[in-house]
Amino acid sequence: MSEGRPDEGEAVVSGSTFDLYQLPERYQELRDVVRTLADNKIAPHAADVDERSRFPIEAYDALRAADLHAPHIAEEYDGAGADALATCVVIEEIARACASSALIPAVNKLGTLPLILAGSAEIKRRYLPVVARGEAMFSYGLSEREAGSDTASMRTRAVADGDGWVLSGQKSWITNAGVSHYYTVLAVTDPDGQRGRNVTAFVVEDGDRGFSVGEPERKLGIKGSPTRELFFDEVRIGDDRRIGQVGDGLKIALRTLDHTRITIGAQAVGIAQGALDHTVAYVKQRRQFGKAVAEFQGVQFMLADMAMTLQAARQTVYAAAAKSEREDADLSFFGAAAKCYASDVAMRITVDAVQLLGGAGYVKDFPLERMMRDAKITQIYEGTNQIQRLVMARHLLRT
Repeated sequence: MSEGRPDEGEAVVSGSTFDLYQLPERYQELRDVVRTLADNKIAPHAADVDERSRFPIEAYDALRAADLHAPHIAEEYDGAGADALATCVVIEEIARACASSALIPAVNKLGTLPLILAGSAEIKRRYLPVVARGEAMFSYGLSEREAGSDTASMRTRAVADGDGWVLSGQKSWITNAGVSHYYTVLAVTDPDGQRGRNVTAFVVEDGDRGFSVGEPERKLGIKGSPTRELFFDEVRIGDDRRIGQVGDGLKIALRTLDHTRITIGAQAVGIAQGALDHTVAYVKQRRQFGKAVAEFQGVQFMLADMAMTLQAARQTVYAAAAKSEREDADLSFFGAAAKCYASDVAMRITVDAVQLLGGAGYVKDFPLERMMRDAKITQIYEGTNQIQRLVMARHLLRT
C-alpha cells in the first residue's frame, strides 16, 4: 500500500475524512461572533425597522464597527477578506435576527462583485476600499420595468461621447437605492448589436448630474431595506467608470449572479432558522389540554420536517459557497439550486411557524409574521425561482 492511498479494493475506515462534513472551527467562531452581535444590536430594533419601514442604521453602525458590512472585500483593498462561505455565515446569522439588515453585506457584495470579477486595477482601487471602510454602500442596477427575468431586453442606453458615455433610462427594484453612494449599472451600448452581447457595465455615483432615485416602494417585507427606481437623464460619466470590456456587461452580470444567488440562499436559511428557533421556544411554553403544545405528535412531526429541510437547505448553500470560492464549472447549477431550494424552504418553514403559533403567529407581538413576509422576497429577487429552475435545467441539458 502506497502512503496516503489505499490499494485497489481496500476500504478507507480511518476517521479524518469525516472532518470534511463539518465547518472548520474558524467558521464556528465567526458564527458565534455574528450571532452575539445580531442578538444584542440588531434583533432589538428589527420590529421597529419593519413597522416604520426605515433603514436599519443601528445594524449598519454595528456591522461597520465589527467589519461585517462588506466582509467579502479582499484585505488588499482594506477589507476583511472573508471567503464565500464565511460571507454566507455572516449573512445567515444577521438574517436570523433581521432580514432587512442582512441585505447590507449581501447587496454590498452584489454591487461590488462585477468590479472584483471584471474591473480594472484602477476601478478596484477607486471604489473597493471606500466600501470596505464603511464609508459608502454599493447597489446593483440590472432590472427594468420590462426587463426583469428577460435582462437582455433592457432599454437603458449608454452612448459613447468623446472620452466618456452618456446614460439615459431607468432601473427598477433596486435594493438599498438612496442609501448607497455607488451603483453598478448595466446599459445597452450597441442597440444594433447581437442580443446579450451589446450591454456594458458602468459605475454611477449618487452625485452624478442627471441621476436620481424614485420614492421607496411600499413592500410586503424587508421593509427596512429601501427599494427604489433609478433614473438616468443624460448622465455623463468617464470611460474610467466602465467595468470590463464594452459588450461584456451581461456576461459579467450573469456571472455575478451565479455567485451572489448563494447569499440569498444564506439569507433564506437565516430567516428560516430564526422562525424555527422562535417556534420551538413557543410550543415548549404554550399549554393546551393540560400539556405543552410541543408534546403533541402532530406538532412534533411539523417541527421535525421544518428542521430537516432547513438542514438540507443550509448544506446546499454551503456546498454552493465552496463552489463559488473555487469557481467550479457547475457553479451556475449549484448557485441556482442553493437560492431556489433555500428560499422555498424558508417560505414553507415560516408559514408553518405562523401556523404553529396560532393566533400569536398572526400578530405583530411576535416576529413570525414578519419573518413570513420577509421570506417571500427570497423566492423572487436575483431571479425568480422559476428562472432558477430554468438555469438548472439548461445546465443539465448541456452536460
